[in-house]
Parts: sequence; structure tokens; C-alpha cells
Amino acid sequence: MFNRMFDLPAHGTSVRTELIAGATTFLTMAYIVVVNPAILADAGIDPGAAFVATCLAAAVGTALMGVLTNYPIALAPGMGLNAFFSYGVVATMGHPWQTALGAVFISGSIFLALSLTRFRETVVNSIPRTLQLATAAGIGFFIAFIGLRNAGIVVADPATLVAAGDLGAGTVVLAVLCFVAIVALEARKVPGALLIAILATTLAAVALGLQPWTGVLSAPPSIAPTFLALDIPAALDLGLVSLIFAFFLVDLFDSAGTLIGTAHVGGFLDRRGRLPKLRRALIADSAATVVGAGLGTSPVTAYIESVPGIRAGGRTGLTALVVAGLFLLVLFFAPLAAMVPSYAAAPALIYVGCLMARNLTDIDWDDLTEYTPGLVTAISMPLTFSITYGLGFGFVSYAAIKVATGRAREVPVAVYPIALAFVVFFVVD
Repeated sequence: MFNRMFDLPAHGTSVRTELIAGATTFLTMAYIVVVNPAILADAGIDPGAAFVATCLAAAVGTALMGVLTNYPIALAPGMGLNAFFSYGVVATMGHPWQTALGAVFISGSIFLALSLTRFRETVVNSIPRTLQLATAAGIGFFIAFIGLRNAGIVVADPATLVAAGDLGAGTVVLAVLCFVAIVALEARKVPGALLIAILATTLAAVALGLQPWTGVLSAPPSIAPTFLALDIPAALDLGLVSLIFAFFLVDLFDSAGTLIGTAHVGGFLDRRGRLPKLRRALIADSAATVVGAGLGTSPVTAYIESVPGIRAGGRTGLTALVVAGLFLLVLFFAPLAAMVPSYAAAPALIYVGCLMARNLTDIDWDDLTEYTPGLVTAISMPLTFSITYGLGFGFVSYAAIKVATGRAREVPVAVYPIALAFVVFFVVD
């Protein structure tokens, strides 16, 4: 049956190989079931409901990807997008999480509509590569900063804005050791490195009396607190257009970039370097975001953690279905996920932030008019504590610098209206 459904022989794989690949991918990204609820809890969302929403949204999105495209690519609520949701939209902008979910639903719906056309692909190709790379790196700095704060390594200071925390505190020491363990395990290419380090840190906290033991297995928590709790009318307010636009751009770059990156590793790109069935992949991504908003979680996107599964031999959608099934199975491990303290999940944010910051290396450092707006974009996100402002500063500075240096022709046409829209937003805000 699986051979017929996924054409396994033609892809040079087998059911056994696909099962192993699916398990590998799941282990490398399973950390999201403990990290995402912790981040969304800071926005006021019930952690138990967020846990269920995370698992279900990941299962639905990954299954859609497997069925629609026959690619071994997994989806789940995106890192960076969840931080923007909780710390940017809710904590900094002051919007209720229900309104934020409404904005996610609207942006996802727009994605879905545009994914049925070539518009979304055209937009991605029209944004300067510098801004795409800088946006990814800036989000990395942003979530790494949040990780440092949640770990207690960085604290607020009235004189200098930020300062070092109590580095001798038990929770801080555990967070530092967890980060070192993550990097060491990843360097040794141990499957599930993040999850292993997070769970080990949690057990150490329990042993030291810093965290109570709540158990491992139970029936899934209720999703009622977040199910269809999104406030779409509030999100349609004219003042929130920039918020929807920010979700749109961030998810646009994140999903498209990850899809191309994972496809390159798997050898799925055609001779022109394009991904066949890209439109179907974008539809799966967009639909998952819409479903996720209804369930109660931040935007869903493709995961670069799909690469280990591809390297393990995964070549078809059967790998994705295995991942989806494992996300459903993990629903019964809610007590274990709820037991993970924020300082144990924080090192995962720092580590993922480091990975995303690597994008800066691909910027053209020989061209002042390229790397200057790139750095403005990346640095502005953590310093303003806003991905929206970082994006805005990036688009405006890119267009202004190119025009001022007589190189306006190098600016894609789509950049000018986006930059103008951000100028208006800055003036009105």
C-alpha cells in the first residue's frame, strides 16, 4: 500500500527507511512541544492547551505536506514566529493573545489565497537577498536575546537597560550547562540533541528541588481555552494592518527559505534550482497556519530539522506521515512537557538563534550599500524588541541608501511600496 501511495521504489527507498527517517526528524524537532507552550504561556495562553495545539498543528501541517507534495518535510509552529507572537505582539504592543491569533489567521488565509497563484513565489523572488538573510539573522538575535533573558543570564537594569543576572544562581547554572550540552550533542550529530538536553536539565532541576515532579503520562489536556478563541474582528482593525503584514513577511521568508534549503539537501530541486510542487508545499504551509490559529498557536512553518531525516534516507511523504503520527502520540506526554521550566527551554532559543544568525555570512560584505541595511535590519530587531520595526528599518534604509548612492535601479520595484508603507506606519504609530 505504501509503495503505491508514495511510489517508494521510484524514489529508491523502503518502508523501513522511511520509518527510521521519520523518527529521526521527529526527535530533532520534538523540542518544540515543550518550548512552544513555554513561549506562548508568556502571552497568557494556557500551557496545556498550547501543548495540544502545538502537537495537533504540527501533525496536521506535516501530514498535509506529505500527502500534497510527497516530500519528507515536517512542519510545526515556527521558532522566531512564536517569539514575535508572545514578546512582540502581546508583551510589547499590548494586544491580547486572542487578537494576535486573529492576525495569524488572517495572514495565514492571505497566504493560502496567494499560494494558489504565483504571487507568493514572485514576492519572495523580488525581495533583495540581503534583506531576506538579514531578516533571518535578526530573528535569530531576537530569540537568542529572549533566551538569555528567560535563562536569567540577562536582566533589566534601569541605568544600562540590560545587565548580567545572578550567574551563580542554580537555575542560571543549569541553563548554561543545558546550552553547552545542546551544542556538544549537536556537534556529535546525536539525534534529538535539543530534546535530550532539555529533558536532562529538567530532571536535574527536579533532583535539586528546583522543580516539582508532575509525572510523565496522562490523557491530553483540554484544548478548550484556545480552541477557536481567536478574535478576528479585533485583528481586522486598521491599526493592526502592519501586524498582519509583519506576520506575512516573516512567515513568507521563513517558509520559502526552509523549503528550498531542505529540498536542496534531498536533491529535490530541478536543473534550474527550483522546487517542483512548490505551490503545493506553500498551500500545506499556509493551511497549517490557518488551522493552527484556530487551535491556538502561532504560525506554522516548514522545519529545517527535516534535514536529518532526509540524510537518514527519507525521500517521500511517508516520512512526513511518520512524523505526524509521532506528534499525535506525544499528546499523552503532557505532564512531562508541563514540567519543563523556562530556564531549561531557554537554551534551545539561544541555540536556534545562533543557527539563524549564520545567515549574515552570506551577505555581500564587499558592498557597503548591501551590508549596511542588512546590519540595520538584524541589529534593530533585538534592540527595539520588535521584528516589525527591524523589518521596517531594513526596507526603508535599503531603498534610501540605494537611491542616495545613485543605484536606485538595483532596488526591486516591490521594495519601494513596502518601504513607503513602513514610513507611513512609523509616522502614524
